[in-house]
Amino acid sequence: MLSSRVVKGTDSGRTVPSHGNGGWDVKRRVLCFAALVGPTGQARRFVICAGKFWEVIVTSGQMGSYPISYNVAYPEEGLSRISTLFRIILAIPALLVSTILAGTTTLPLVLLILFRRKYPRWWFDFNLERARYAARVNVYLSLMTDRYPSTDEAQSVTLDFEYPDADGLNRFLPLIKWLLAIPHYVILYVLWIISLIFTIIAWLAIIFTGRYPRGLFDFVVGVHRWSLRVSAYTSLLITDRYPPFSMS
Repeated sequence: MLSSRVVKGTDSGRTVPSHGNGGWDVKRRVLCFAALVGPTGQARRFVICAGKFWEVIVTSGQMGSYPISYNVAYPEEGLSRISTLFRIILAIPALLVSTILAGTTTLPLVLLILFRRKYPRWWFDFNLERARYAARVNVYLSLMTDRYPSTDEAQSVTLDFEYPDADGLNRFLPLIKWLLAIPHYVILYVLWIISLIFTIIAWLAIIFTGRYPRGLFDFVVGVHRWSLRVSAYTSLLITDRYPPFSMS
């Protein structure tokens, strides 16, 4: 979670916790109207709360980060040619389990946020572990590791979400997030086609050299990362912050 310090205005020096949706709290959530980023990496945010004006300076090193972190360790030791050759067949059981676990979890979350403004912790934990397993399956299917997807071990995949503050979520936004995300869907459609082509090229490269070309590897990881951000916004509903158009 980001933290900040009031440097001007009433209650100067008071700590102001932030929420992942970009709002700021001074006892209650307030709206950030403007932001200026300084050369030192700090950001000054001007907020109005309870009729008072504050200038807030962000001191966290994670300023501006999306509430999701995802990365895949590059296989420096090389990859198995035999496992890669038959990867589609080997991945079928894990893919079936991942598909069954996916189910339909978005609609109940929409109803909970809409009518109760709640995001149960156990539901969040389940979605996080399910997303982690699905990510491991995608990484295995994309030839980026030889380790068969584990249901509980992280393996080469790092995936974390920030637990959302349900009071800070807009209760009506989940009804239209799928519509707002259409530009992402269009771009991701193209990126996934390119990613599939790169995976086929990587398949050939691994068969002949035992190595996954680093440039192709980073591109595929970037597409996965972009997709997970959109999923967190539209289906997992852990944030109201619009996903960035970025693979980094």
